[in-house]
Amino acid sequence: MKALIVVLVVVVLLVLLGLAMALKIVKQYERGVQFRLGRLKGTRNPGLRLIIPFIDVLHRVSLRIVTMPIQSQGIITRDNVSVDVSAVAYFRVVDAVKSVIAIENVRAAIDQIAQTTLRKVVGQHTLDQTLSETDQINLDIRKILDVTTVEWGVEVTLVELKDIQLPDTMKRAMARQAEAEREKRAKIINAEGESLAAAALGEASDTMMAHPLALQLRNLQSLVEIGVDKNTTVVFPAPLMTTITELGSFIAAERPPAKSPPAKST
Repeated sequence: MKALIVVLVVVVLLVLLGLAMALKIVKQYERGVQFRLGRLKGTRNPGLRLIIPFIDVLHRVSLRIVTMPIQSQGIITRDNVSVDVSAVAYFRVVDAVKSVIAIENVRAAIDQIAQTTLRKVVGQHTLDQTLSETDQINLDIRKILDVTTVEWGVEVTLVELKDIQLPDTMKRAMARQAEAEREKRAKIINAEGESLAAAALGEASDTMMAHPLALQLRNLQSLVEIGVDKNTTVVFPAPLMTTITELGSFIAAERPPAKSPPAKST
């Protein structure tokens, strides 16, 4: 009787072990690729799936977008400047069967091809283009990767340059260049201001020559500005004094002569 119980326990354990090996769960973001005796059987959708133990093999493939950093690469640009460029790539599996059959390790393959493509594309641009045309460089890298990875059942959704490291000497040279450019713009703006000011002063002088009283009014306005904030300084410009003298002479000339008193009779 004890031997029978032991046999039944062993049988139950074997059945449970077989069920555990036969039942597989495929998650919502996965697809299962089933092989039977080494031959492709097909794909399995998400859910509880039953396979034959020791005969069937089920590979789960994630369909989610994968973020893969591309390590920094030492690259020589077209104008012979050495830079270190790092990037990040985003890809996802669109064909589970190809990603299992066509290539052994999808992530490692994309990592290697992304590094070589990054060096190739950046090496075709000058330093200024690398710094200013990052969007176009990202697009070129993605197009080249898509051509290669489509045979692996993988789609590269996005590639972005993450960091561009320049040599210290190049940084100092670019800083001097930027400073010289700012000084040039400042001098141009100053020269334009002087030109406009000179033109305005020329027009003002022409106006004052045509209207002499305008100069006197300007002098009076200057006196008002000097007298602001309880200033005790009093300034009498020479033209103003001349004008006062001329005004006094004019008034004296226009004043009628005083009549002499009549003579007294004796």
